[in-house]
Amino acid sequence: MPQLPAFDVMTATCPSRTSLARIANKWTAMVVIALSADRMRFRDLRTTVDGISAKVLTETLRDLERDGIVIRHVYAEIPPRVEYELTALGRTLHAPLQALGLWAEEHFADVLAARESYDARQ
Repeated sequence: MPQLPAFDVMTATCPSRTSLARIANKWTAMVVIALSADRMRFRDLRTTVDGISAKVLTETLRDLERDGIVIRHVYAEIPPRVEYELTALGRTLHAPLQALGLWAEEHFADVLAARESYDARQ
C-alpha cells in the first residue's frame, strides 16, 4: 500500500481542506448529530433538523455519503423506503460535532453579551 502524504489543513493546497469545509458546515453537524442515535428516514431527519430545506438535506446527505460518513439503505418495498445511517467513520465524527453543539448551547449567552458589548463600542 502506498504511503499517503502528510495532510495539513493549514496549507492552502492541502486536499484535506475539503473535508474540513464539509464537517464545518452547520447542516453537516446537525445531520451527524441527528443520525447518532439510529437510522432515520429522510422525512424524520428533516423534522429533527429544524429549518433545513429538502434540497439542502438531499445535498448534505449526498455529500456525506460520498465522503463515507453516511450510508444510504434502500429497501425494495412499495412505497420505497430509504434510511440513512452513520458509517463507522461517521460515528468517529459524532463526538467532536456534538461537543461543538453543546459548546454553542452552553456559551451562547456569553456570545450574545460579547456581541452587544462590541456593537456598543462601534
